[in-house]
Parts: sequence; C-alpha cells; structure tokens
Amino acid sequence: MTELTLGKKIPDLEIQLTGDKQARLADYLGKPLVLYFYPKASTPGCTQEGLDFKAAIGKFRRQSAIILGASRDSLKAQNNFKDKQGFPFDLISDPGEELCNLFGVIKMKNMYGRQVRGIERSTFLIDRNGNLHQAWRKVQVKGHVDEVLAAVKALNQSGE
Repeated sequence: MTELTLGKKIPDLEIQLTGDKQARLADYLGKPLVLYFYPKASTPGCTQEGLDFKAAIGKFRRQSAIILGASRDSLKAQNNFKDKQGFPFDLISDPGEELCNLFGVIKMKNMYGRQVRGIERSTFLIDRNGNLHQAWRKVQVKGHVDEVLAAVKALNQSGE
C-alpha cells in the first residue's frame, strides 16, 4: 500500500458511485474534493454525518468543493442509503477495499468485546491539483462538517 503524504498527489483509482456510475479520482481535479469514509450505511453515526454534509452542501458548493462519501457497503446499500436520506452527493461502494486501503482507513476495532476489521471514520481534503491537503482520522461526527468547511475555505483562500 502506498502511504499517502500531505502535500503529495494521491494515486488515481477507479471508483464505483451511486447511480451505477464509474469514475476515477482524477475526474475530480480542478476543484477541492472532500472524501469522507464511514463504517456502515444507514447506521446512526453514519447517517448523522451524511445529514450534516447534506445540510452544509450549499456552503461547500459556494467553495466549489465536491463531497463524496465512501464505505465498504454494496452498491445497492449505498444507493438505498443515498435515496432514503436524500444526499445531494454521490456515495462510493468499495467492497473490495481498494479505496479504503489506499487511504489506510481499515483498522482493528473493538465491537461488543471482540476485535473486528472496520473503517475508522476519516475525512480527507484533496486540493484542486489532486494533492492530499488535510486528513482527519478518528473523526467525531459532532462539529466535524464545520471543521472541514473551514479547511476548504482556507484552502481556497491560499490559492492551492
């Protein structure tokens, strides 16, 4: 696995999006990209995080930022999650964990007293040139979207 480094270009990768669309990370060059990883579609914390991004979508769009959410859920589960919550951004289905592994978000976690592999809630800000600008790991949902929006604004003001 390539270790992602702040300020360095992220590798291009093909991704599967809701609406049965295929894309590449390089397709998002030219605008700031907020890529957030969550453990499981339609669970309380993941739903709240998505709803927080949804509530702030106008502010992100004014900053020309694109938001994508990602988990290991199937494309069907991601489509259902997006439709049910009315998310105005695409979700990525990554059951093969290629994107998760690229960003190093798969961790051993304790669940009901036993160790399980799962996604550590994380968010990444990628600048318009495809460089990793900022990373948040072990994200707490409350207040996180405001923090990400502030980072996008600062990125735009810096001209990177």
